[in-house]
Amino acid sequence: MITLVLVASVLIGVSLGILGGGGSILTVPILVYLAGQDTKEAIATSLFVVGVTSLVGLVPHARAGRVRWRTGLIFGAVSMVGAYGGGRLAEYIPGTALLIAFALMMLATAFAMLRKSRKAKAAKPAHTELPVKHVIAEGLVVGAVTGLVGSGGGFLVVPALALLGGLPMSVAVGTSLLVIAMKSFSGLAGHLADVQIDWNLALMVTAAAVVGSLIGSRFAGRIPQDTLRTAFGWFVVVMGVFVLSQQLPAVIWVSPLTWVGVGLAVTTTVIWGIVRARRPRAAMDAPQVGSRESAAHP
Repeated sequence: MITLVLVASVLIGVSLGILGGGGSILTVPILVYLAGQDTKEAIATSLFVVGVTSLVGLVPHARAGRVRWRTGLIFGAVSMVGAYGGGRLAEYIPGTALLIAFALMMLATAFAMLRKSRKAKAAKPAHTELPVKHVIAEGLVVGAVTGLVGSGGGFLVVPALALLGGLPMSVAVGTSLLVIAMKSFSGLAGHLADVQIDWNLALMVTAAAVVGSLIGSRFAGRIPQDTLRTAFGWFVVVMGVFVLSQQLPAVIWVSPLTWVGVGLAVTTTVIWGIVRARRPRAAMDAPQVGSRESAAHP
């Protein structure tokens, strides 16, 4: 079983290196379902693994110029406060509730990533640095989530930098690793007051994840931005559904109402996707103001 854990741990690093997030999304399930740890021990261990792995993965991104240091340092410093507080608060919340909340936030974030149209992205200017007030507000929220559910926050930081800040995905990925490392260690400090970590396992998983991060970072700058954004979104959807399936009572999954809701959600998503896909074409086919066609048909 330990071999399977280590192989899966390589994927943790690959995810962080390519996507700038997803490390803890993988780490917590691996430690809970493969290594047999309880939820709170897995959350604390994941913060250590993801923190170290992010620091190592940050180096090649920085060398390639894919890190916004001012934004990353301010975001990370502010979110460390929220992460420590979230880590202390997690002591009083049941582990199952934490994992369910974790999964729901993953799905909400994935939806935000996937609904961003190519046209909107192309029209939005790319800022070199985010406004300080935005960085502080987002940092506190993301930091609190980090401490509560053991997430390094990449699945929230990357969308915040890419969607709200307008950074290119590759730059958002690199900058997020700096933020993740800072917040992870702060969140870990909050958990250590209540949780004991199996350091032998933690170090082995970390070593495997570091190898994966070095592999992943070599490909991050070569993947098209749109592909990277879509891959990140669907990856988070899959992991969120998996965690929910493990934590929600079985009676929910056999209820007809559940599957009716799933069917409606899928149908709505498909219809929405078709409509969005046709809008650019319709806009291109419509006569432009001042064109010869519009002048001929007043």
